[in-house]
This record gives sequence, structure tokens and C-alpha cells, in this order.
Amino acid sequence: MPYRRLPNTDQARLRAINTAILMGQKKENEELAFSAGTLNRLRAFFPGFETNLIHHKLARQQQDKNSRTYLETAKKARIYLSHFIQILNFSIQRGDMKADVRNYYGMVGDKKSPSLILESELLEWGKKMIEGEHQRLLHGGNPLYNPSIAVVKVKFDQFVDAYHFQKTLQSNTVRWTQKVSGMRAEADEIILEIWNEVEEYFSEYPEEIKRERAAEYGVVYVFRPMEKQRSEVGMRSRSNF
Repeated sequence: MPYRRLPNTDQARLRAINTAILMGQKKENEELAFSAGTLNRLRAFFPGFETNLIHHKLARQQQDKNSRTYLETAKKARIYLSHFIQILNFSIQRGDMKADVRNYYGMVGDKKSPSLILESELLEWGKKMIEGEHQRLLHGGNPLYNPSIAVVKVKFDQFVDAYHFQKTLQSNTVRWTQKVSGMRAEADEIILEIWNEVEEYFSEYPEEIKRERAAEYGVVYVFRPMEKQRSEVGMRSRSNF
């Protein structure tokens, strides 16, 4: 015997709710297979649930769409900052500058280039290198070029703007995700209530007709593999007569 499968995705929940509402409209002047109280509860719940799903989908799409631009901006900033640090270290290795100039950039006691893999590292060292170069120039140092700190700052500022915008998009997605998540339990409860009432309403019908009538209200039945195979064999057999 096929078993009933309740929705396990938001889109499946929405379909089940929509189907029940449409049946309520279709049979407005007829006897409905579930109670008027359940229908009223469903109608009160549906607009907020649908709205939150729409906003969640739009927020996710906007975040995903902006993600490629953001990653490219971060990549550019990382490259320019990394090259600036390399130029600084090369100048020290050649003896053009003393090793202690690293102190301006917060690279105290460390001759290695700092990691720029994480966003937090890129933010931290971008600020340090820009401020460090500014302080070194104020103390009479010669500017570094290829890239200059002015170019590095442009790329870094673009990254900072993109970073904050992406974080805003991520926050929006999280906010709508939480709103949808907070409504799922009630959606499942309403759907279960409707399906139970519908099956009870058609309980006196033969099993196959009962499933057909209940399916009109959105109830989903799933055949197990062996049942599906037997059903297909039976249909082929009937078609041969």
C-alpha cells in the first residue's frame, strides 16, 4: 500500500497549501473535505508564509549574484596588497631601506609576508600597510611604486565597500531564512491537519478512489518500489485485454 509523504521542502509546503486553498475556493458552495476552521487558519497563515518565501528567494538570489563581483574585488585587493608587501621586502633585501621600517607596518620581528587568505586578514593588513606607508613617508621615506600605495588604497577601499555590501546581503538572507524557518512548524502542522481531515472524510471510499479524491486536495502518496512495479505490471496486463 502506498504511503503518504508530507512536504519536506518549502516549495512542496507552498504547493500543498496552495492546492488546499484552491479547493476551498472551488468548493465554496459545496461540502469541503476539511473543516471551515482549518480553512480559515490556512488562509490567515498563507500570505505571510508566501511573502517570506519570496523575500528569502530574492535575498538568496541577490547574494549569489553579487558573490562573483565581490570575490573578484577581494582577489584584486589581495593581489595589489601582496605585491606592495613584496616590493617593500625587496627594498629591504636590496638595502634600499632598513629592516626596522617594518615597524611602521606592524610587521614587528617578522620578516615573512603576512597571510592575506582570510577576509579578516585582508582587512587588517590593508589598513596596516596603508597607514604604515603614510607614516613612513611622513618621516622622510621615499614612496614605493609598482604598485604605489595610492593604487593599493583604491583597490583596498573597493574591497572594503564590497565586503560591507556582501555582509549586508548575507544578513538579509539570514534574516529571511530565520523568518521562514520560524513558520515551517506551523505550516507542517496545518498541512498535517488538512490531510488527516481529508483522509477521514474519504475513509469510507475504496482505497484507490480515496487516494484519488485526497490527491485532489494535495495529499501526496508514494508507492514503494515493489508496489510500483506490481502496479505497472497490472496496468500492462489490463492493457492486453
